[in-house]
Amino acid sequence: MAAIFPKPTCHQAELLIKAGLKAQILVQDDASYTVRQASYWSNTAKLKPACIVRPRSAEEVSLIIRTLVGRSEKFAVRSGGHTQYAGANNIEGGVTIDLGLLDWTKYDAATETVDIGPGGRWGPVYAELKKHGRVVAGGRDGNVGVAGLLLGGGKTFFTARRGFACDDVIAYEVVLASGEIVTVDASNFDDLFRALKGGMNNFGIVTNFRMKAFKCDEVWAGLTYFPKQVIPGAIEALVDFTDNIPKDLDSNLLCFFTYPEFKDTLVVAGYVQTAGIENAPAYEKWLALPSINTTCQMTSVSDVVNAYAIAPDTFLTACFKNDTRIVAKASELHDRLVEEIKSFIPDGNFITQCLFQPLSKIIGQRSAEAGGNIMGVERQSENGLLFTIVIMVKTEEQETFVYPKAKAWLRGVQEFAATIDGNLDWIFMNYADPSQNPLASYGIENVQKMKDVAAKYDAGEVFQKLCPGGFKISEVEF
Repeated sequence: MAAIFPKPTCHQAELLIKAGLKAQILVQDDASYTVRQASYWSNTAKLKPACIVRPRSAEEVSLIIRTLVGRSEKFAVRSGGHTQYAGANNIEGGVTIDLGLLDWTKYDAATETVDIGPGGRWGPVYAELKKHGRVVAGGRDGNVGVAGLLLGGGKTFFTARRGFACDDVIAYEVVLASGEIVTVDASNFDDLFRALKGGMNNFGIVTNFRMKAFKCDEVWAGLTYFPKQVIPGAIEALVDFTDNIPKDLDSNLLCFFTYPEFKDTLVVAGYVQTAGIENAPAYEKWLALPSINTTCQMTSVSDVVNAYAIAPDTFLTACFKNDTRIVAKASELHDRLVEEIKSFIPDGNFITQCLFQPLSKIIGQRSAEAGGNIMGVERQSENGLLFTIVIMVKTEEQETFVYPKAKAWLRGVQEFAATIDGNLDWIFMNYADPSQNPLASYGIENVQKMKDVAAKYDAGEVFQKLCPGGFKISEVEF
């Protein structure tokens, strides 16, 4: 039976069909178009492109780029579709290049490396590597897309020992603005190699990531829940843990004060001990706090990432010095925010998280040892805390209400931190909101390097103007 293809309903689809990509195009009246649109993680990211094109290879990505650029057509690039805000990985009325078919995990035992397709998600990546007794320093939520995490830097369960996820990428296959397909590593296109480590979609489309693979057997991991009365002790335990990371590079901690649906505020600590040590000494102060429940057990990285998934929500982020006073202020303002949201959502059907993650200065040292990235974390001379505001609600109306509240909360913490010289001038790309400027926070020298790389490999500013989504280096000024 002959294949049945959707009839073109936009001029962009007609261009791509003429280029020989008919089988890869989804138009708005196609059922598969609707399925792909529904697969975005965030409700706010669901713009309506004129068509979606799903390449099967780097060569097809190259053909798409040459076709669209030749007619100055605007486009977006989608990997896993996990960014929380509109426009980062989709485009209204343009063409969305959906990399979902570029999904593979190919382990090479001889070189202890793995090739990972940009359209994959971390859950299946770990599941495949588990068959070989290996892992990579990748995402911590199995639903997160490969490319977005790696191009934004990527925090992992191995960050204290290995740096950010991008630091374990040893080679990229990239389609440049000209359509040329190049292999980028420390010896070839070394300036682009560094810029891709945290520089997002400013330089080309990555069609393969080659990463280091390594052995990791069982890990000890889970969540422990505490009553809100332990907040002062939890704050002390968080700051102590952060300062002592160099003594135990394998113990990980997430700490958040949360208002879960229909309940009172709780403290939650997430532990992942990648050496498989149960109740490791690094958690001593946490283990001494009276808890409500725990899920901690011996498990695998693959199982951990599939158990941990965040619902669509509002994200804002900042970094602070490792100071109990700042965490206490964030907690106080969180309680105030919860009451404000209750006034708008009286049934209490929402979730908030006042989330802190250790940001030890050793992470920047590890990144530098691995060859360096473009994120500028090595400038950090003090231990810090990565703060993230997370608010999960049910409707767009509720999102509209909570977003300015979240910004006010962040501003309140930053203003307090400023009074005690507690702000760190760095914004984590993967958690950043469009109102923030993570690229600028990388420092003047790194911004200039990115501008130089963009000008060198994309003189026509294809990835600045025709691909407008995400944080653009051309928009960063000093």
